[in-house]
Amino acid sequence: MSNELTDIFAISGSGLKAQDQRMKVIAENIANANSSPSAPGQKPYQRQVITFKNEFDKALGAYKVTVGGVKPDNSDFIKKYDPSHPAADKDGYVLTPNVNPLVEMMDMTEANRAYQANLNTIDAARGMVLSTISLLQ
Repeated sequence: MSNELTDIFAISGSGLKAQDQRMKVIAENIANANSSPSAPGQKPYQRQVITFKNEFDKALGAYKVTVGGVKPDNSDFIKKYDPSHPAADKDGYVLTPNVNPLVEMMDMTEANRAYQANLNTIDAARGMVLSTISLLQ
């Protein structure tokens, strides 16, 4: 069995891991999209964004993807008028998370497709390995 063929599992596996971590960040953002602070002056949940980087694996002789980091999204919080809310400021506004559920759903769809593409690559490589083994028997 060729070493290049088995390297596909490691390369695509790094893609699976990266997209898994991306989904975790997206899930956290969606879960906190409607949260709010409990007192005036407190900041709401701040959306998180994940970055990826390519890393050369000398043993494989190929690039793999890794998570570069998870950082807060510095876009402005959303102000909503709700003077009865316990966290309302003197003008009646409450800061809410800078999470847009539509953006999160698009990111989730993209992560899902990238994950599926890596699974398909692994499945194709597995099929090639099994075909090679069956020829050798």
